[in-house]
Amino acid sequence: MNRIVLTFIALIASMLLLPLTVSAQGMGAAAPGGAAAAPTAPAPIGPSIQNVTTPGAGGDAGSRPSIRNAPAAPAAGAPRGELEPADRPELKAPGAAPATADVNQRNEFQDFVTQSVGRALPLFGYDLFTGVPTTFAPVDRVPVTPDYMIGPGDEILLRGWGQVDIDFRAVVDRNGAINIPKVGTFNVAGLRYQDLEGHLKTSIGRIFRNFELNVTLGALRSIQVFVVGNARRPGSYTVSSLSTLVNTLFASGGPSVSGSMRHIQLKRSDKVVTEFDLYDLLLKGDKSKDVALLSGDVIYIPPIGQLVAISGSVNRPAIFETKGKTTLDDLIALAGGLTTTAAGQKVSVERIFERKVRKVDEFALDQVGLARELNDGDLIRVFALSAKFDNAVTLRGNVAAPARYPWREGLRVKDVIPGKDALIVPDYWIKRNLAVGSVPGGAGAGGLRTDVKRLLPEINWDYAVIERLNPADLTTRLIPFNLGKAMLGEDPEQNLVLLPGDVITVFSQDDIQVPVAKRTKYVRVEGEFRVAGLYQTQPGETLRQLVSRVGGATPDAYFFGAEFTRERTRLEQQKQLDAMLDRMTQDLERTSAAKITTALTPEDAANATTQAATQRAIIERLRALKATGRIVLEIPPGTSSVGDLPDIVLDDNDRIFVPSRPSTVNVLGAVYSQGSFSYRPDRRLEEYLRLAGGPTRDADEGSIYLLRADGSVISNRQSGWLSGGWLSGGFSGTKLMPDDTIVVPELFERFSWTKELKDWTQIFSQFGIGIAAIKVLKGF
Repeated sequence: MNRIVLTFIALIASMLLLPLTVSAQGMGAAAPGGAAAAPTAPAPIGPSIQNVTTPGAGGDAGSRPSIRNAPAAPAAGAPRGELEPADRPELKAPGAAPATADVNQRNEFQDFVTQSVGRALPLFGYDLFTGVPTTFAPVDRVPVTPDYMIGPGDEILLRGWGQVDIDFRAVVDRNGAINIPKVGTFNVAGLRYQDLEGHLKTSIGRIFRNFELNVTLGALRSIQVFVVGNARRPGSYTVSSLSTLVNTLFASGGPSVSGSMRHIQLKRSDKVVTEFDLYDLLLKGDKSKDVALLSGDVIYIPPIGQLVAISGSVNRPAIFETKGKTTLDDLIALAGGLTTTAAGQKVSVERIFERKVRKVDEFALDQVGLARELNDGDLIRVFALSAKFDNAVTLRGNVAAPARYPWREGLRVKDVIPGKDALIVPDYWIKRNLAVGSVPGGAGAGGLRTDVKRLLPEINWDYAVIERLNPADLTTRLIPFNLGKAMLGEDPEQNLVLLPGDVITVFSQDDIQVPVAKRTKYVRVEGEFRVAGLYQTQPGETLRQLVSRVGGATPDAYFFGAEFTRERTRLEQQKQLDAMLDRMTQDLERTSAAKITTALTPEDAANATTQAATQRAIIERLRALKATGRIVLEIPPGTSSVGDLPDIVLDDNDRIFVPSRPSTVNVLGAVYSQGSFSYRPDRRLEEYLRLAGGPTRDADEGSIYLLRADGSVISNRQSGWLSGGWLSGGFSGTKLMPDDTIVVPELFERFSWTKELKDWTQIFSQFGIGIAAIKVLKGF
């Protein structure tokens, strides 16, 4: 008997030891987006089965009940409300044209405004829907909000652990209920998502104890809504149950150009649930009237309302749909206010009266004007601020600080340009500061000698001008004045009185060329001078005067070989040289093409092609030669006096170089022994030719010429018409001077075109490149 009683007591105890408490964890409402993560579920200890088992006695883990139907459960602690990828409902829009199909469409009022304003104004807000649906993200992967209403078709995911192992997916049936095997059927339709977990935990807790439960939503139901009226793509849409009025508007492309942006209605069961104003969303970010959709809802877009346009100096020029009474102040607020440069006195209003005529009015931008009511079809123009300065004078040109300066009564030129420092341009100091980086020999071929120069053009002290607008006839009057006298106070009449709007222009000597005597010039004196260097010339100073002023020449000076170069002449020579080579190139191409065309045999054509290639190479090498700008001074041979230098007026960047007296004469060209030979006063040209072995068999003796040390040229052909003076005795008896060069051209019988180049060498000597040109031609 006692054994039976003990057995019965043990049986009762084992039943009582079944989990007696229900944990309160997980009973709280889920935060939006699953912010409150569920506790991590422990891995199952005992075996799992595919149906519900009866509770095991004693709570043995091996006989723990399990409820499953999902092959794979979501990770424990997954964010609540996040949709599962399986069975996602996609947005299903009507098979209409893309959302951008009518982006370029315009309504009649837009064309009306374009004709008046001269440019197209957009309908405000309609560009928000440009690109839909490519920019529209379906709402099937967003967190479920706490107030989401559970309905038929929603998938509920249950995950439980503890004394019961639950991994179950349930779909709400058409009756709004879900069935959990061995637990029961529970009605969940109409529950909010935030209440769903507590409701199910309470229901399951009637069967099991000591467990934790996590409830989330999987695939959500799809609903069907209708977009009608003046939509870009009206029709029936199948959307996610999370969709709202605004979501579906984006899906449908929004209102058409004839649809309203401000009176969009959501109708449900023949009642208007809400009326949405897209301007509130666009201008204020207010989405409070956006509501969730239910199946069968109708979104109605009525025709567009009254329209007014605003253009000009506003932040958002556009055509706006008005709502109720709209004042000028309201419209300016819709347009984002006036721009920084808008004129704040008045606006122009173009108005349609009684649908008959158009008239223009002006509204003042004061309290009264801003309160004036606008009518349908009004066009407001906001003017920009005038660029005029009422109290400014402008200083520009060769000055330190080009700027506008405030005008006051009695303002004069010297008040705007108070000192000479105001005329030093900023680039002067920049270049002057770079002088600390000068390294001897590092400033190009000239080294430091080229660094001592004018850094910038100098001021034209004799002429400056005031530009003044004549208000009577709106003509511009130029008032010249002497800048130097105005600033130095020598002539008070030159210190002119300024008026508002005057523009003072200061010129440099490069802007307007001044007389040569007033220009600052620098000349380089190099070679055999007592004090060689870079000198600033005096007004009208000549070469002879400058050499005398700097101390004259040394006893070793060889004046006949002096090289006098001028930058202005070099530029002109280079221009002529380039033009001559261009003509040679044209002649070459023309003659070579003719030879190739008229060639009788392939060998002749090949020879013509070879000749043309050789000739092009000659021209390209000649293009590498640069003019020197040398001017022949025509100094008598044998002179050693500064007084024999010509009285040539010096120019800026002139250079005079006097070498020491050389002791050789050069013989180049078609001779047996080219070279330099010692100079003897009694030797003549023919003797130097004999020393060089005389002309070769290929020499063109009739074209021999002499390139003098002073840069001049004498040729054998001149001996027939030049006579007298130091040329008497014929060309072969010409007396030579040190550093003279005898040039014996070749016959050049290979190519007829190359034969003509022997005459060009004499022309090249006029550009100061005679010897260099000879060396170029010698290679062909």
